[in-house]
Amino acid sequence: MLEPLHLPCGGILKNRLVKSAMSDSLGDGRGNPTATQIRLYERWAQGGAALSLIGEVQVDPRFPEKPGNLVLGPTTNRAAVRELTHRAAIDDAHIWPQLGHAGALAHPPLSMPKGPSPLDVEGLRCEGMSAEEVAALPAQYAEAAAQAKALGFTGVQIHAGHGFLLSQFLSPLFNQRSDAWGGDVRARTRVVVEIVAAVRQQVGPAFPVGIKINTSDQLVGGLTADEGLEVVRILDGTSLDLIEFSGGTYFPGAPSASDSLGGGPYFIDFARRARPLTRKPLVTTGGFKTRDQVVEAVASGVTDAVGLARALVLDPALPARWISAMNEEVDDPSFPRFRDPPPEGITAWYTQRLTAIGEDEEGDYGLSLQEAIAAYQGRDQARVQNWRERFE
Repeated sequence: MLEPLHLPCGGILKNRLVKSAMSDSLGDGRGNPTATQIRLYERWAQGGAALSLIGEVQVDPRFPEKPGNLVLGPTTNRAAVRELTHRAAIDDAHIWPQLGHAGALAHPPLSMPKGPSPLDVEGLRCEGMSAEEVAALPAQYAEAAAQAKALGFTGVQIHAGHGFLLSQFLSPLFNQRSDAWGGDVRARTRVVVEIVAAVRQQVGPAFPVGIKINTSDQLVGGLTADEGLEVVRILDGTSLDLIEFSGGTYFPGAPSASDSLGGGPYFIDFARRARPLTRKPLVTTGGFKTRDQVVEAVASGVTDAVGLARALVLDPALPARWISAMNEEVDDPSFPRFRDPPPEGITAWYTQRLTAIGEDEEGDYGLSLQEAIAAYQGRDQARVQNWRERFE
């Protein structure tokens, strides 16, 4: 856990603890960071994380996940983003945007969702992308990555997990195309490989480029673990520097992996199967709640680093605390238990706590699930008009 991680491009992560991407929903509704969001990522850098990933940074404002997302494009407030990257890269910490496109899961009040194929099922309806629209994706991601590099980010992660657009291309449930981007696993992975190549060409050989993929969709008819392993084999032949494993899909009505799987790290068995298939450094995210779990996973060689999300919402200084007391007993985070949580309840509670951290007020945080949901939904609703005015 203490040793630095050397990436193929030459970049170095100072330890093996990664603040995995979350949709913090702290943008200003116009695609730009707020003071609260900037302070949040500064807190995680001060807290000792080697790398923090900003979730759901959109490459196309027509298909956002939420109106609190950041956008890298022509309208970006470059000064605000530079302040974020400057303050989040202290103490040799890395700060990367997770480059995303929500596709079929784009926020309906802001989008006419489009995915790899047209779908019309309960709770989810979208149009299918044309061949021209698919072919344009590598350039979109490459342009966003170039802007990220210019604005001080120290790397980028391509989001191909959790049911958003590139995850949809990988999934036979979402991708029913009959052209070159649909069919077997290799064909469904084609657009991802093209995006990685375009991003690498744009940012050069020495800039870190990572990816997040699903171990499986955890949905009937979706990407299976065996297919996920084939994706790993394919990605081993690319210029990627880091592959992060997660799982689950934000399909309407489907429980999230963090709310539905059993105790202990969720995807470590997949990482164990994937380890012989690639020379790329691996990050495994999901279900890590104790220092002993992290130390064991890294020491075993199954994964090169561990991604933490909710644990770092409960204690943003957890990496520094764990590392400083490596030879001593240490308290692990105490995760709250929620009884019969309503839909979005747990996500809302953690997301609103992120706001409290960014305002240095987490010590006073005491929202109930219902209060958190009301605040979470109310903030999104208030930002919808701002997004429309800026991007439509």
